[in-house]
Amino acid sequence: MEFKDYYKILNIEPDADLKKIKTAYRKLARKYHPDVSAEKEAENKFKEVAEAYAALKDPEKRAEYDELRKYGQKGQRFEPPPGWQPSTAQGGDYSDFFESIFGAFRPPGPQTNRSSGFDFRGQDIETELPVFLEETLKDTKKPISYHLPRYDADGRRLADDKKTLNVTIPKGTTDGERIRLKGQGGQGIGEGQHGDLYLHIRLVPHPLFDIEGHNLIITVPIAPWEAILGARIEVPTLTGKIKLTLPPNSQTGKRLRIKGKGLARKTGIGDLYAVLKIVIPEESDEKTRQAWDSLSKMAEFDPRSEWSKS
Repeated sequence: MEFKDYYKILNIEPDADLKKIKTAYRKLARKYHPDVSAEKEAENKFKEVAEAYAALKDPEKRAEYDELRKYGQKGQRFEPPPGWQPSTAQGGDYSDFFESIFGAFRPPGPQTNRSSGFDFRGQDIETELPVFLEETLKDTKKPISYHLPRYDADGRRLADDKKTLNVTIPKGTTDGERIRLKGQGGQGIGEGQHGDLYLHIRLVPHPLFDIEGHNLIITVPIAPWEAILGARIEVPTLTGKIKLTLPPNSQTGKRLRIKGKGLARKTGIGDLYAVLKIVIPEESDEKTRQAWDSLSKMAEFDPRSEWSKS
């Protein structure tokens, strides 16, 4: 059988302490876990890493391995020295090399394939959650459903579970914000903890409002006579309609601030800005055109007068 250098498998030095061993194992186990890895031969590498960790995490096993390591090199055929007797009996689905060192325990009855001796934290789940602008003005409960990966005691993938939660979206949540729900991700293997669920907030585009930081922008169409004479008009907000006063001689592009009608901040509310846009009727009758003609002669207004000064 081939000799296995567990230190090289975990990419650590032979004098590494237990903390470094654990860190290396967790890093490589996550890298090669069949559920998340795109690496070639990921499942075999995952088992090899788990076996190396099982050998080195226990001080007694590690001492035995270190003694035998003197007699073998990676890639070469290995046989324990004459008279070698393993001091432990190890259950699990391990290689012949591992069992030649530590022994193999086979309970009577049907054989199992349980890989013991390591714990693996469950997979984190990432999902997008669409949120309407109105829902950010206060704490809002929303139901979410997502698929939860499951594994048996050996770490083999089972059919996914569909899980539904009622989650609270905090007031003032912004687009792109990431919310962590601890322990609501994939189940752990062995004694490993469950992973976490991460919600990526995506604000649903609103048909009327654009977002500018924590402020909202709304384009307000107004008639020419409203722009000239001034008017009091209704303007929608996220919490209902309000009355807005237009000053006389308002121009297209003028911004009117409506305080406290924007998006929620952690410490307050943004503003709503009404951007005026003068529009004219698409059609007009003869009487209306005559009125406009009369007005144009009375006003004697040249909107392009600035050009003549340049």
